[in-house]
Amino acid sequence: MIALDWIVGITSWASIIAGSAFMVIGAIGTLRFPDFWSRVHAVSVTDSAGMLLLTLGMCIQGGFTLITVKLVLIGIFLFITGPTATHAVANAALVSGFLPRGADRTIVSGEKKEIIKPKATSRKRKPSKAKK
Repeated sequence: MIALDWIVGITSWASIIAGSAFMVIGAIGTLRFPDFWSRVHAVSVTDSAGMLLLTLGMCIQGGFTLITVKLVLIGIFLFITGPTATHAVANAALVSGFLPRGADRTIVSGEKKEIIKPKATSRKRKPSKAKK
């Protein structure tokens, strides 16, 4: 039984430490990335991964109890609401006109963009003088 306790302890703490590392990396990404869109991406990915690993580590620590059921329900709730909230924030920024660098409004909105070519200028030829 002592070996099983060691295995449970090592796996749970490894999961908790990995989840904490994801969260810290996401926080550093929020501070270090240059623009809003890359920051949103960094936070959304690391937040979901970190939350799953932290919840998994706590579930392993808790064993098969009511605490584990509550943690699983909290994890499901966070797994659904985290990406949804991130999508809502990014969509609100896009709709308000805050575009990623180099993006064009017509590309983002899905409108068809017509390429207007300048009209070809036709020169009227002067009648050539016939050589006599």
